[in-house]
Amino acid sequence: MKFGWIDLRGVPAEHYDAVVEAAIHAKIEGIVADEPGRLAALPPTVKRVLLPSQQLSPSAVAAPAEDAPATPDVLLTRLTHSDDLDRLRLDVAGTGHEPAAFVDVVDDPTLKLACSAARELPYTVVQFQDPTKIPLEIVIAAADKTPGQLICQANDLEEAGIILDVLEKGSEGVMFAPQDANEVFGFAELLRVQTPDLDLTTLTVESIEHNGLGDRVCVDTSTHFAEDEGILVGSYAHGFVLCVSETHPLPYMPTRPFRVNAGALHSYTLGLDNRTNYLSELKAGSPILAVGADGRTRRVVVGRIKLESRPLLTIKAVAEDGTEVSLTVQDDWHVRVLGPGAAVLNVTELKQGDKLLGYVSTEKRHVGWPVKEYCVEK
Repeated sequence: MKFGWIDLRGVPAEHYDAVVEAAIHAKIEGIVADEPGRLAALPPTVKRVLLPSQQLSPSAVAAPAEDAPATPDVLLTRLTHSDDLDRLRLDVAGTGHEPAAFVDVVDDPTLKLACSAARELPYTVVQFQDPTKIPLEIVIAAADKTPGQLICQANDLEEAGIILDVLEKGSEGVMFAPQDANEVFGFAELLRVQTPDLDLTTLTVESIEHNGLGDRVCVDTSTHFAEDEGILVGSYAHGFVLCVSETHPLPYMPTRPFRVNAGALHSYTLGLDNRTNYLSELKAGSPILAVGADGRTRRVVVGRIKLESRPLLTIKAVAEDGTEVSLTVQDDWHVRVLGPGAAVLNVTELKQGDKLLGYVSTEKRHVGWPVKEYCVEK
């Protein structure tokens, strides 16, 4: 999970208290202020980050008076020249503070300064003057595999989401000044970029039925699938089969590693936050869940949906716990699913007793969300 810092310096006064309460409730890691007094009342569960409007040396806040606010957990020192980085290390020595920096990247020298700070310091906050994300990519690459934490300032929620995905890994943290409490909770959702692994199960094929003409959906994504990846699809919300992408060679046509020939339009696919969507509901920009044969998952984005009428067949299978699973797909040899060990299986060659990879959910569904209620699917 990525971490976030809420920057109080840009919060409207009328929303200040609500933003602080929301940040604490949402378990945001840190809160940034320009005055020590604004940090004093924060609980110990929140990292107190001081970014003073006038530069303070670490020694100036190392030993406050008895009636002064508590020392911040992180003191950000503004760096503008390469000499400032050497001076910061000297100032921090013996104060008990870890060196931490704020760099405003406005040109090539400050970009190089940000790269040096990110490689060397425990915390480096970067702000970029220009809208391009190329400088951030450079800083992320420079700091890769170093122990320090890189935090990028975002101007709004949309930019925060982009920052988290830069170079796939993004920065470790994002600093954001919300306009109200709702934006705090929206920010907290963005930080949940990691998707949980799934415990896949082995399904045993019971029958294959040829259904005749129907509508099937190809899901074209904006990314490449690995050879053992696909999406989970099923006719029932409680059981899914792992449909593999078109990454494997086929006669008469090129591979399309961005595509999954997923199933009939009525089918469910398992998506983010344990929610299902009908294949017919997906569209360009929809987030879905890519799933590997080992259960790993990641978020991918739909580029388009391709719905066409084709002959269909239905695979009926049963899980190890007796749960019945059904999947209706295009009745064609080049449509494939995955078996144990990432075996690639052509659907038209499946027979009773064959083993498939799938996922079983014990929860019932209402508009895609899991609910505890009585529901029968057959």
